[in-house]
Amino acid sequence: MRCFLARRWATCRLHSTQAVKPLPVKLRPYQEYCLEACTDALSSGVSRIGVSLPTGSGKTTVFITLLSLIQPPVGHSIANRALVIVNSIELARQAAAHAERLFPHWTVEIEQGAKHKASGRADLTIATYQTLLRSQRLGKFDPRYLKAIIVDEAHHAAAPSYRRILSRFSDAVRSPDKTLPPPVLTHKIPILGFSATFSRHDGLALGSVFEQIVYHQDFLQMIKDQWLCNVRFTCVRANIDLTNVTVNAKTGDFNATSLAHVINTPTVNRLIVQTWLDRAASRRSTLVFCVNIAHIHDLTNTFREVGVDARYVYADTPAAERRALIEGFRQGAYPVLLNCAILTEGADIPNIDCVLVARPTRSRNVFAQMIGRGMRLSPATGKDDCHIIDFVDSNSRVPGVVSIPTLFGLDPSEVIDDETVASLEERRAQTVDIPELSSSQDSLDDVPDPSRSGAPHVRRLSTYAWVGCGGDVYILECLGRGYIRIEPSANDGGEARYVAIYTPATLPAQTAFTLKISPFQRNRHILTAKTLSDAVKGADTYAKMKVVKGAMVQGLLRTAKWRQQPATENQKAFIRKRWIKRKVLVEDFENEDTLKKIKNIEKLTKGEAANIIVRIKHGAVSRHVKKLKTVMKANEKVARETQRRAREHVAVGPLPVPAEAAM
Repeated sequence: MRCFLARRWATCRLHSTQAVKPLPVKLRPYQEYCLEACTDALSSGVSRIGVSLPTGSGKTTVFITLLSLIQPPVGHSIANRALVIVNSIELARQAAAHAERLFPHWTVEIEQGAKHKASGRADLTIATYQTLLRSQRLGKFDPRYLKAIIVDEAHHAAAPSYRRILSRFSDAVRSPDKTLPPPVLTHKIPILGFSATFSRHDGLALGSVFEQIVYHQDFLQMIKDQWLCNVRFTCVRANIDLTNVTVNAKTGDFNATSLAHVINTPTVNRLIVQTWLDRAASRRSTLVFCVNIAHIHDLTNTFREVGVDARYVYADTPAAERRALIEGFRQGAYPVLLNCAILTEGADIPNIDCVLVARPTRSRNVFAQMIGRGMRLSPATGKDDCHIIDFVDSNSRVPGVVSIPTLFGLDPSEVIDDETVASLEERRAQTVDIPELSSSQDSLDDVPDPSRSGAPHVRRLSTYAWVGCGGDVYILECLGRGYIRIEPSANDGGEARYVAIYTPATLPAQTAFTLKISPFQRNRHILTAKTLSDAVKGADTYAKMKVVKGAMVQGLLRTAKWRQQPATENQKAFIRKRWIKRKVLVEDFENEDTLKKIKNIEKLTKGEAANIIVRIKHGAVSRHVKKLKTVMKANEKVARETQRRAREHVAVGPLPVPAEAAM
């Protein structure tokens, strides 16, 4: 393979007829495949490409080597400089050191903040995007002299800040500032993105910057191929409930402040520390991911209370102190380092042999980044494997939470204790797929459409014309003598589940309306019952003994002759006024069956019309609409979650272009 690539690269034009010098580094096979995919794409005319390589795979080696292969385009020999855009000074220093080690004849500079000011004329400049957002700093880099741009941690590239920078070097990348004219370029500058998680969970389309992903390698495959270290996985059930933790509408992940309320508790913190003492105290270097700064402080103190030398870093830790802390951790000076959103990306600490995930996440990217910190090979430090310990909720099983079981396609409730990649994949192969997300349509069954017949389960309990009105509420109209209502008992502390109430009629409805008084008397409690069956039987007995007596009781039957007669004009007028003209209801029920019934209202029988009127009067319509809206919201939530997960899927091929970028 290396000989083949050497011949290809020695004759590959890549914008130039110059021969390519032998590579100064021995590449791993997948790195060679990756470079081949990149050079093939560039040779074919694709200039904005993405590469997905996991943490510990040597992304920096690959993109620095790739820059050495890219020559100035034909007719533009002055375009011999390269720019690498990173998102932290640590990544800038790492990339600069790597380039100087691989290609000592290059001039390498860093553009970052007040301390690092590049000339803009070096062979390679590594700049932080924050610094490049300043126009005078970005202005140093004349597009005429650039042969390529690398974007490290390229999943950030779709953000407005990055597009504002990249639009200066490519007329295909739209700046968020619509007033800026497209750049005038002398040649096409390749924009090459590298990331361990080449996807975004916030919906911003990477297709607005990159045309296609040309190479992808999954970290699980790299573990199996032994390019990353062996991993042991453990899940620990913690007494946390994520049900009410709010979710950021933009990112789709938990809001840190809300999450901290359930994670940063003395009980959970003691569990984390005790788990480490029991399962990982012999580990040389443990990295802990926390929720926020308060969580870092509290959990660090919990470690220290039991005599563990634990330290922490976060975004506001002074740069010099941060470097000293990380270097001390890298050298094994202390065993536990806690952090909050600072070592998720770009941290090159190969000796990490244990990772505690003490912050639940809904992002597969974030989860992969966290556990990926411990997967680098480090034989020099005696590292055999890395123990990933994931603390998961034991109460709620909130959909969307990424954990070790879900990473391997297992049920979230599965017990994971000191498992390997191989053992988890074997379990996955023996598991029948259980969808975690499902539609809630079936939950409408207890709230009947007003156009339908009564609840089927009540029909089996009684021959009388009980009407289900949703919410476990059932009504028996008593032929003008009032009605009986069965509903769930409000007494949750007792055993009784249902109560039956009789509401007698005082006057005919029309007379009461004219006199502007209620047509009903006060409610009369009939009974309480443990089951719906007992409540219906007792209410039936009350109806025929106390309300509708003698031969008249036959009129309560579902099969009563009067129910088969055509609906009266008053019934149809009531239904037209109270049901059909309710726009929200018609819009929600615009299905073929309901529309037919609306059109065929003249064909209703008295019994069918009576059922509809009972439901309207006793709240079934509003319950149904409310339930329908709840179901619609739940389905929308499922759809959003499905889309979010789909965005986290990475595959080689073209990236979808957002509509605004295609215009």
